[in-house]
Amino acid sequence: MSRQTVKLMGEPNLIEVSTPVVDFGDSLQLLIADLKETMKAEGGVGIAAPQIGCNQRVICLGFEKNERYPDKAAVPFQVLVNPKYEVLSQKQIVDWEGCLSVPGLRGLVARYERIHYRGYNEKGEYVEGIASDFHARIIQHEVDHLNGILFPFRMDNLKHLLFQSVYTRLHTSPLPKAVDS
Repeated sequence: MSRQTVKLMGEPNLIEVSTPVVDFGDSLQLLIADLKETMKAEGGVGIAAPQIGCNQRVICLGFEKNERYPDKAAVPFQVLVNPKYEVLSQKQIVDWEGCLSVPGLRGLVARYERIHYRGYNEKGEYVEGIASDFHARIIQHEVDHLNGILFPFRMDNLKHLLFQSVYTRLHTSPLPKAVDS
């Protein structure tokens, strides 16, 4: 297990659709270990395999406390292999997002408030659950990576794309807004 270099926006593999995992053997276990180590070292709340240069459908997410999102409730750590989700509510929450592959920037992105997710854990066991609020946002963000989508591609208005330092100076608290679509 080792910390990997995070690929940055502009790298060709970040806009490719990732392939499903079919082998849950040693190579997958090494990939997951690298994802965990990299996410921890970078202070992320989630990470997808393409972000470390591997276009397979694997994500890791979860945190107790996070410096980048100090006001967000903890999300239990989980690995999802070949993740999918269905929207349970059409209600969307617009909130600030950042990304390890888009360092130093924050943007307002609408995400579904509540989803049902499913996939496999690192042992190949089927898992599913309901996620809401920030947990749901993280899953949607990471699954987007598997589909070659970065958060700025989801933004409705690039006027709301800020450098982290400007965000910190201007916004002492988050600015969530509920929208129905």
